[in-house]
Amino acid sequence: MVEGEEALVGNVTSGVVRVGATVRRPAGPWTEGVDAFLEHLREAGFTGAPRPLGRDEQGRQVLEYVPGEMGDATGTYTLVELAEIGRMQRALHDAAVSFVAPSATRWESPIPPDRAELICHNDVSPWNLVRADRGWVLIDWDNVAPSSRLWDLAYAAQSMAGMSPRRDPAESAARLRAYTGGYGLDPAFGPELAVLLGHRARAMYHLLETGFRENRQPWARIFAEDGPYWRDTADYLDAHVPVWAAALA
Repeated sequence: MVEGEEALVGNVTSGVVRVGATVRRPAGPWTEGVDAFLEHLREAGFTGAPRPLGRDEQGRQVLEYVPGEMGDATGTYTLVELAEIGRMQRALHDAAVSFVAPSATRWESPIPPDRAELICHNDVSPWNLVRADRGWVLIDWDNVAPSSRLWDLAYAAQSMAGMSPRRDPAESAARLRAYTGGYGLDPAFGPELAVLLGHRARAMYHLLETGFRENRQPWARIFAEDGPYWRDTADYLDAHVPVWAAALA
């Protein structure tokens, strides 16, 4: 790191720094597609993403730095805030429908989706959310890739609402309802989403567990820190599918 750079610590990507009003990230094969997607969102009027600003002299991706308060990973957003964040994710999905990826785009998608309908953020979570002056803004777009609305929504709703064994199922259900209500989820998709909640959490556990067995970073490190959380959360979500389905009806 050189003078004038401030390290931004994250759970996955290393080498991310702030330089003035910009963020610099190591570029990869997926970066051209990410930049094209972010530019599309900006042109579509979506304000919940940083503006792409090209490359610097080191070839790093340059993004707008969005000042604000980082999200709360403990799942303490109010019901009103959950509805607001749900609306933001719906706006993102709706803006993504018209995106046409550049030819030969390569995406980084460590967790395979259930199906590919549109380009999704794939990590809509409190640790990637900033409460900014212009509203809620998502950061860390490296995992942008084809997915489905419900697969993306299952991860976001679980993480934003803090649905885990630490919370009574009835309270989790109310928080899930607030988030999906803000999103505007069609109740016809409620039963499918209720099942996908556990499937998506278990997919996260399998990614981390496989990375641990194969000593692949950063997944091995994250498994050591959070593996039991994702295993227990997947079990909790699977055990209460009827509760989630009733909340989404």
